[in-house]
Amino acid sequence: MSDEGAHKPFPVSWDQFHRDARALAWRLSGAGPFEAMIAVTRGGLVPAAVIARELGIRVIDTLCVSSYSHTSQVSEPTVLKGISDAVARLGGGNGNGLLVVEDLVDTGKTARIVRDLVPQAHIAAVYAKPMGKPLVDTFITEVSQDTWIFFPWDTGLSYLPPIRDGAA
Repeated sequence: MSDEGAHKPFPVSWDQFHRDARALAWRLSGAGPFEAMIAVTRGGLVPAAVIARELGIRVIDTLCVSSYSHTSQVSEPTVLKGISDAVARLGGGNGNGLLVVEDLVDTGKTARIVRDLVPQAHIAAVYAKPMGKPLVDTFITEVSQDTWIFFPWDTGLSYLPPIRDGAA
């Protein structure tokens, strides 16, 4: 679980994530137009693919940030790969006309990095926690700060014992 003591598991299926990503695309359809998209890796890659298809965005870059280990958030995020010069120059170099996509905004540390790099970009996340929510422009579902989201690419199908037997 995360360093903040997340105790509430929130498993998300592929079907649910796809529906939520499409809902985010629908919400974003009136926010553009967007010249390009930046997917914050790795979590932003899946919703970015869905949103790019739905909105017809063809220029997609990545901002590679390491902020989580297997089951916990690290103290400070590290930029592993920045935004390409070609995409950074779009919209006058301040991010105007750029859409940044994330799966989740948690504490907002990664979103602060994005704001420093492209201050006028539109930041969108499928899920938002209260600490990170003020840093994104658009999101679909808010979850509590003590929730740990289990994304479909991190899980598999398995038997879960009933809650009455101590399952979370």
